[in-house]
Amino acid sequence: MQLITNQTFGGERSLYKLSDAKLDHVTILAGDSPIKHGTNLTLTNCDIEGKYPLWINTNTVVDNCLLKVTARSGLWYLKNFKVTNTRFECPKSFRDSDGIEIRDCTFTDAQETLWSCRNVLVEKSSFDKGDYLLAHSSDIRLKNIKLNGNYLGQWGRNIEVFDSEIHSRDAFWNTENVSCYNCTLDGEYLGWHSKNLHLVNCHIKGQQPLCYCENLVLENCTFDPDADLAFEYCTVHADIRGAVTSVKNPTSGEIVADSIGEIILDGNALPPANCKIVTRK
Repeated sequence: MQLITNQTFGGERSLYKLSDAKLDHVTILAGDSPIKHGTNLTLTNCDIEGKYPLWINTNTVVDNCLLKVTARSGLWYLKNFKVTNTRFECPKSFRDSDGIEIRDCTFTDAQETLWSCRNVLVEKSSFDKGDYLLAHSSDIRLKNIKLNGNYLGQWGRNIEVFDSEIHSRDAFWNTENVSCYNCTLDGEYLGWHSKNLHLVNCHIKGQQPLCYCENLVLENCTFDPDADLAFEYCTVHADIRGAVTSVKNPTSGEIVADSIGEIILDGNALPPANCKIVTRK
């Protein structure tokens, strides 16, 4: 394997079609597509400024690197990409890629990140300004993440989330087969128009959560007082611990809670309009 260390590169396609190489303490200055069409690469302790730096690469490992603001749209069309201990200051990282592992990373501007990606694992990482994270992506596993950004996972499929803190308006809209375990889900209009959304031991915050859902399941979940007007037009099986401020026009299934402040059944529920609503006390 070729070793490239303590060097600086700039300009367009400065390391084009590089293969079987390790870059250590390398600086990539301004310029388009510096490491495009790379194969079997390892980058450690590198600073990257050039835009579109890693496109159409296969079998890449990145550790302890910095992608600066100017490295926007930096990692697209990848296959088998692993990144650890790295700081992303640029938006639109990762798109149309397969086989992505992200661990112990920080994204300070995660807008439009991880779009149309498949087979993604993210652990112990944070995403700020993360609007539309994971849009149109599938086969995702998230563990110990923190997100501040709206519209998480829209149009996503087959997503699992564990032990995470999600602050996201309109999270999981139009999704299919999403499961969350031991998470805080904070944001208005959670899960609308979803199919097969499964929440276990989760705390739910934000107005009008979980409406227009098909086959919604909640197990041992809690609701914040601001989470009102829940379950409108849903087919739902919900086991809720503690109080729910209000429930409105669920379609079918069963909702069990310790207490419900208001049950709104105004005749506008969709048929069969036979959801069973039960309070424990």
